[in-house]
Amino acid sequence: MRVYLVVMDESAEAGAALRYAARRAARTGGRVEIVTVIEPTEFVQWGGVQAAMEEEARLRAEAMVLNASSAVAEETGIEPSVTVRQGDPVEEVTRLLREREEVAALVLGAAPEGGPGPMVSHFAGSVAGTLPCPLIIVPGGIASDIGPG
Repeated sequence: MRVYLVVMDESAEAGAALRYAARRAARTGGRVEIVTVIEPTEFVQWGGVQAAMEEEARLRAEAMVLNASSAVAEETGIEPSVTVRQGDPVEEVTRLLREREEVAALVLGAAPEGGPGPMVSHFAGSVAGTLPCPLIIVPGGIASDIGPG
């Protein structure tokens, strides 16, 4: 079964990528997997404060992807799987692509203005030829009512 992997953050372009992937999965009989990566917090001298900051970031990320997941299910009838990881976003998505052979495409949203964003720049750049699946870049200017955007 085709799996469309969408990297979700709080940007409008991520919502556009999710909407595209959900509709594509609905038309092809595929599935959607939403991944969000929580970046490590800056080192804080007091461990309790750092742990609280990391927990808050994790809860915010989980709420974001659950809301997006519910919107996908409501619009397309597809229940996306959700993955939450912590670390460098590029490294974690690369690791996930290596782990999941069923991923048919990596779906990313490009920013509507300025540069395309770090994920698009990385995966469409020098590593594009080494990806284990096609890369789909959705223009960030496409309206989306899925996700935070």
